[in-house]
Amino acid sequence: MAHSSRSSCSCILCSACLLGVRCRYNGKSKPYPHLQKLAQKFCLIPVCPEILGGLGIPREKAEIQKDKVITLSGKDITSAFLRGARETLKIARLLNAKVAIFADKSPSCGVHFIYDGSFTGKLIKGEGITTKLLREHGIKVFTPEDLRKSEIDKLLH
Repeated sequence: MAHSSRSSCSCILCSACLLGVRCRYNGKSKPYPHLQKLAQKFCLIPVCPEILGGLGIPREKAEIQKDKVITLSGKDITSAFLRGARETLKIARLLNAKVAIFADKSPSCGVHFIYDGSFTGKLIKGEGITTKLLREHGIKVFTPEDLRKSEIDKLLH
C-alpha cells in the first residue's frame, strides 16, 4: 500500500527544521508555513543532514572554514557533515527525489549563502556540504524563498 501511494506522489526532500522539527543546532526550528501547501501535492520528506551524520540536538555552532567544518570551539566535525550528506543522498535516491528545499546559511544545507567561517555572522556566497553533494548528483536545491509552486511543477514533470 505504501508503495502505490508513493508512485502517485513526487517526493521532495525538505530541511526538517523548515517543516517545524526542532533540529537546528540551537534546538529550534525555522518553520515556513507555506511549505505545508506543497504537501497537498508532493510528498515532503523531512531530513536533517546534521542529525543523519550523528550530531545531537542541541549542538555547537559550526561553520565551513576552507574545506572543513569547524565548531566554535575549534573541533573539526567535517566527517559528521560528510556522513550526513551521503545519508541524505541515499534517501534522495531511494525515493527518486529530484528536488530539495533547504535552509540557507547552514553549513549542511546552505543553498546560496553560508557563513564565512569567522563566527561573526558574515555571509558569503557558497553552499553547504549536503547541497553541494546533491547538486553534484543532479538534484535541484532551492530555499523556500526561491520557490513558486509552478516552478516545482515544471521541475518534476
